[in-house]
Amino acid sequence: SRLQQRLDSGATTLPMDAAGSLLPALLRELGVPVASQVLVFSKTSFQRERIGPANPRALYFNDSVYVGHVPGSPILEFTAVDPVLGAVFYTLDESSPQRPAFVRTDQCTECHASARTMGVPGHLVRSFETDESGVVDLLTAVDPVNHRTPMSDRWGGWYVTGRHGAQTHRGNLMGKEAFALQKTRPNHAGNVTNLSRWIESSKYPVPTSDIVALMVLEHQQHGQNFITRLAYEARLQLSAYGHVNYLRPQIDAFVRYVLFADEPPLTAPIEGSPEFRKAFESAGPRDKKGRSLRQLDLAHRLFIHPCSFLLQGEPFAALPGPLRLKILARIDSAIASSEPSGIASHISPAERSTLREILRETVPGYPAIHRSEEHTSELQSRVDISYAVFCLKKK
Repeated sequence: SRLQQRLDSGATTLPMDAAGSLLPALLRELGVPVASQVLVFSKTSFQRERIGPANPRALYFNDSVYVGHVPGSPILEFTAVDPVLGAVFYTLDESSPQRPAFVRTDQCTECHASARTMGVPGHLVRSFETDESGVVDLLTAVDPVNHRTPMSDRWGGWYVTGRHGAQTHRGNLMGKEAFALQKTRPNHAGNVTNLSRWIESSKYPVPTSDIVALMVLEHQQHGQNFITRLAYEARLQLSAYGHVNYLRPQIDAFVRYVLFADEPPLTAPIEGSPEFRKAFESAGPRDKKGRSLRQLDLAHRLFIHPCSFLLQGEPFAALPGPLRLKILARIDSAIASSEPSGIASHISPAERSTLREILRETVPGYPAIHRSEEHTSELQSRVDISYAVFCLKKK
């Protein structure tokens, strides 16, 4: 909306590139890195007739905007992540480059506001087996895909570039023969850095469909849906009861998600685009020691510090105050807990200490005083003694 205002006033203009597209200029204006490009060839868009293995749809993203482009189509697709509404969808017709206009559409919500998006306007990543033309086999669907999905189930219908060792995935496979060959020759279409065997990569700004960008996208889009759903429910609860106490199960589920409690470990290092990694890691706030929730691990798990960067974004900051504070307090108590079966049991004591420091300095509203185990034990002892004294007096 802000970009449209600048275009209408003449403060901003969008030059076309050599191919006659506004895409590069739009990505620059919206702050979306070109290196975030991922390519999907399954026919799962309202432009499905233009999409296939030889002409995949390109997706680009940052924390708040998603952009879709199909070579040969005059229609560009956009989603803005609104802190109140969730995903808001737009198109832009490139056939009128002198007066570019974002047009809001609800056509996308036929798929993007369903049980797969947690019942709110949102995004989803799905994985299907496809035939040679990109038509999906619905019986093979894995959805929604996020950081909890085993890699072997991911990226059916997507191109994937990057190194991932012996770990297998469904990317770069189309047709029954390719999937059958995968069983006897795992990764016969994996660990590739060049898509020239399948597409004319010159039609795209970069020749990659980056594996790391895909992994970040999968975590981000479902986490954003989660935040939107919590926001909707909190507003209803506050209106009906004046509090959000009944959202405890949902808060616990969200905390599990943002602390990566159910993330399967990587069994081999992941190597993707250096350009995407640089753009992604440089975008977020850092603490005084230079640490960030956006630092990628890629050897054992997705992130070095197992806590989501989504806690630093505008949608989370815009959650109703009572809910946001309860979530932050629950994260704090989970990190402080020493229970072997707790939400944060997968995080080492040293990592917990680091997380507390990063969260305190980079997430507004995070509890400023963190209770050590000794302090918590001391407080519990005081409570026990006070209760015993109370019982004696009552006798």
